[in-house]
This record gives sequence, structure tokens and C-alpha cells, in this order.
Amino acid sequence: MIKAWGITHKGCVRPQNQDTYYLDVLSEDLAVGLVCDGMGGARAGNIASMLAVEAFVEALQDLPPGTPEDPEALLAQGSAGANTVVYHRARRDPDCHGMGTTMVAALVLSDMAYLLNIGDSRAYYISGNGIEKVTRDHSLVEDMVRRGDITPEQARNHPQKNLITRALGTEEHVRADFYRKKLESGDSLLLCSDGLSNVVSDQEMLYEVLHGGPVGECCHRLLDIALSRGAPDNVTCVLFQFE
Repeated sequence: MIKAWGITHKGCVRPQNQDTYYLDVLSEDLAVGLVCDGMGGARAGNIASMLAVEAFVEALQDLPPGTPEDPEALLAQGSAGANTVVYHRARRDPDCHGMGTTMVAALVLSDMAYLLNIGDSRAYYISGNGIEKVTRDHSLVEDMVRRGDITPEQARNHPQKNLITRALGTEEHVRADFYRKKLESGDSLLLCSDGLSNVVSDQEMLYEVLHGGPVGECCHRLLDIALSRGAPDNVTCVLFQFE
């Protein structure tokens, strides 16, 4: 059985929330969720993330009754459609020129999670054994960490930590990365924008999911931590729990 919750907030500094999320538990064995973090100016970032979510959800309307035969193909179809919509709006509308958005999406099917990401919004797998960052950021500092130029700890406070190397809608075609995670009873999956992951540590996420209180209030607790630390960016998270 799958349960899920989500929350978004503009944070303490930004005048507008440019994050958008979607969450739907279609049955006790099927759920989908995604988080998009828009970029490209005061209005355009909000438009990019909203259009991406709408286009992704529209692609899901083609879901046949029952179990999807190819979950990764469905995720790919959704992200490709979202990229097309955002890209052409950015080219057509001068106010939206250069806009784009991150995307992290999950399709949870029975005991398997299928994941997609573009940009630096993340997916974490949480169990009694700890927390694992499933997705790899498409960012300058992530590339630096992989090369050994800086440590993960240095990356958290690096002045260029917000520079991403891949985004949805900035080019006519974009490549997404795909992942799979097997889920056991009690395991959780957390999707979030960097407004959360930049100010709340992995271990704090782990604690709040497993020990912080009712799991249904976990997203609110994580948001409260971010807000208590000044939340310099928009904050969004989606939490799945498999039972």
C-alpha cells in the first residue's frame, strides 16, 4: 500500500513561489509525484515549472486502466512532452526567453519506484538502514565532487552551487536520467527541490521521516526546519511511504 504527502512554500526571501509539484495516489499499488523548480526571472520561472507539471500530467492521461507496462517509457514521455511545451513557450514569448525548470519524478508501482531527474531537484530513498540520494544532480558542483575537486561538504556551501548543467525547456531536446529502487515495507521516498536540500541535511531528513513524529506531518516538519533557517529559496517536498 502506498501513502503520499506533499507541500510547497515560497520560503522567507523569494517574493514568489516558482516551485510546482504534483501528487496523485491512483490506487493502493500505484502513485505518481513530481517536483519542478523553475528558473528564468520573476515571472518566467513560475510559468516554466507550472507548464512542465501540466504537460507531464497530461501525458499521464494516456495511462491505460491497470498497471503500466513500461513505467520508464511513461516517465520519458511525460518529461519529453514537458520539455517541448516549455521550450516552445520560451521561444515564442519574449517575457519567457531563457526560462527552464528542473524535474524529479517518481512512479511508484507496487514495490518498485521508477525515477527520473533533470537538474538538481532530488530523490532520496529512506529506510531503517539510512538515507540514500538516489538521483545525481546535473550541476557544476556535482561534477566537481565527482572529479574529486571538492568534497560533498564543500559543495553544500560552494558559491556556484546553484548553477545547473541540464534543465528542462532550455533546449529542443533534453536527456533525463532514470533510476529504480526496490521498496520494502516501511521504506520511504522523498522528492524535493534544492530549497529543502540546501538547508536541511540528509541526516535531518532521515530523522524526521523515521523518528520525528507522524509520517503524515513529516513534510510540514521539514518545511518548518527550512523556514527556521531563513529558507532563502522556495521549498517543496513530496513524500511516499510504502506499507
